[in-house]
This record gives sequence, structure tokens and C-alpha cells, in this order.
Amino acid sequence: MTPADNPLSTNDQAVDHQLSQLGTSFRFILDVTPVDADDVRVAFLERPHEPEFTYREVGVDPEVAAKMLADVDVASVEDNTVGALLRGKHRELELQLAMLRSRGTSDFHALSLELYGGVAPNLLTAARSVIERVDPEPYRGEHLDAEEFLAMAEAEIDRYRQSNPDIDIHAEIRHDSTGIMVSDNVLLVGPESKVATGRANALIQHEIGTHLVTQVNGSHQPLNVLGTGLAGYDETQEGLAVLAEIAAGALTTGRMRQLAGRVVTVHSMVEGASFVECWQDLVDAGFPRRGAFTTTMRVFRAGGLTKDAIYLRGLLDLLEHLSRGGSLDALFLGKFALEDLPLVEELNNRGVLHEPVLLPHWYENEEGRQRLAEAATQTDPAQLIQGAA
Repeated sequence: MTPADNPLSTNDQAVDHQLSQLGTSFRFILDVTPVDADDVRVAFLERPHEPEFTYREVGVDPEVAAKMLADVDVASVEDNTVGALLRGKHRELELQLAMLRSRGTSDFHALSLELYGGVAPNLLTAARSVIERVDPEPYRGEHLDAEEFLAMAEAEIDRYRQSNPDIDIHAEIRHDSTGIMVSDNVLLVGPESKVATGRANALIQHEIGTHLVTQVNGSHQPLNVLGTGLAGYDETQEGLAVLAEIAAGALTTGRMRQLAGRVVTVHSMVEGASFVECWQDLVDAGFPRRGAFTTTMRVFRAGGLTKDAIYLRGLLDLLEHLSRGGSLDALFLGKFALEDLPLVEELNNRGVLHEPVLLPHWYENEEGRQRLAEAATQTDPAQLIQGAA
């Protein structure tokens, strides 16, 4: 799309472009994730102790980026709806850059609470209920290694390319990455990753069918930040991605307990529990020692990241949205928070936005839609479990 074809004013396009460029100038989650988590885990499991992690050098100077952000005049945006969305994104970028400047300090933890929130009592109750009532079922099946999972991911991306050959997404094994995650338009697979065969398709639908599909759709919108993500998009994105797992028929016992375990660990960390205490609580609740380490590491990384509470919170919010008769259709226009849905729908109704370039395979599947309809009738998170652990 050329600037002349964009329905937004030249000024609004410029502000949107500036925020999008700044948003992609650093990779926040990668920058706050340890590069040596696997090595630290081995030592920790031999003798549990308060671990120390190593982080990659931040790719952009946060001070310089913050100065550039301060120069972006979001108050000048002419479209009121666009202005509200861009002001929210501006504040989110301020918080993220402040967090990068304070990695490993108590300030990081405090800023994380402002950015992602903590754990509300109702969410904590739901999480504890899952852990207490859903017995752990250790997975005894086969696993895919990093190369095997990469091949499966590439095959799924090729399926999307059949409907649109020009989409710019890919997957790669990245040696400074831990686990499996999406960063911008790339699915990153850590070299030590192992994925349970029974969970592999669900993970594909989570990462590619949700995170990469909405990245593609958002990047083709006149409002560029819908591709990089509006403020608070993570919670709805992760909830939507877990819905993809439900649609795939593979929200397992282990996965549901993992989401609940993340919530209680965030709560415990915020309340002052140590790394070892949080890890031990998970082990005592039946979590595998290795998995318990990963969950605890994710919560304690960089000084205390409360982000992992958003998975279960986002899922429950979207299920409530569906139960009230809400639709998921507009959520594929790009990356944004459920609370911004009315604003995005207004832009769409005004013809400012385009229809999605791609729709997720899991959403176009009739069987998947039926699973979602059934899930929306459940008020008990434990009843969402579908497969074996």
C-alpha cells in the first residue's frame, strides 16, 4: 500500500510509522529471556539454589530509543480513534524501554506490574482450582526434536503460502533462543526444544495459526501498529492462541496445569517468595522438576516478569466474550487487546481497515468451531481439558 492509498492523514500515518518502527527496533521478550537457561537448569536440578542468568546485549540503546519515542507527537493525531490507540501504544513502549533499562533490578518488577498487571483474586482462585482438582498425568509418548518440529512448522507455513504466496513469515532454529516463540514475523525454535507428539499440532496452531497469522494481517493494514501489536495485545493474543489449542482438540491436562501453574507462580513471586520456594511449590503440586524450573525461570527472568499470568486470564476473558455471543472474526485483523475491540471495529466499519489476508486454519475448520462453541459454555476451567497429558 502506498501512502497515497492510505485512508489516514499524512500526519497520522507518520506517527503510526514512527511507533511501528520503534516497536520493531528491539525484541522485548528475547531481551528479557536468559540465553543460558538450559545450562542453569542442569545445575539447578542437581542442587536447587537461587540461580543467576545471563542475558543477551540489548540490540538498541534504550536511552536513545526512549529519546526518539519522546519526540513522537501522539497528541497531534487527527483521527480520534486512531489517536486513542496510538497513545496507548506510546505508553506501552515507554514501559518496555524502561524495563530494558532496569533488567535485574526491583524497578523491573514494579514496571512489569504496571505493564502486565498482577493476579486478581478470581484468577488466582481459578488457577488454584485447576491445580488442586486436576491430577497430573505424565506424558509417556514420543517427542519431536527441534529439527522435526521445524519441518512441521515449515509445512504449515507452506499451507498458508498456497493461499497467499507473498506472505512474509518463516521459521528457524535459533541457538540463542530458549523454547519456541514468535518474534515479529519469525517462529523461533530453540535447539534443545522437545515437543510432545500429541501437542505438536496444538503448538503449531498457537504459534503459526494465531501469532503469525495476525502478524501478517496486521502488517497489511493501513494502521501499521496492528502488525507489531497495539498496547496490551499480548493478553488477548495468548488467550486467542490457547483457544486455537482448544479448536485443535489438544488442550491437555499438562497444558492446563501449566497455565494455572504460571498464574500461582506469578502471584507467589509478587508476594515475595524466592525462586527455590516457587519451584518447590510446583514440584509439591505434582509438576515435573524440569517443567517447574522452566515455569519459575519465566516468571523470575530479568527481575520478575508478571507476563505469564496473562495466558489464563486472556483465555477466560475470551471465553466470557464468546459466551455473551461475541465473535472472534475481528480479532484476526491484527494484534490488539480485547478491550480495544470496539475501537478496531469502528475503524473497520468506517472502511479504514482491510479484511484479513489470512484466516487461521483452526478457525476455518468446522470441527474446531464446534469445540470453541462447547468451550464457551463452560464456567469451570478444568472442564476445558480435552486430551491426554
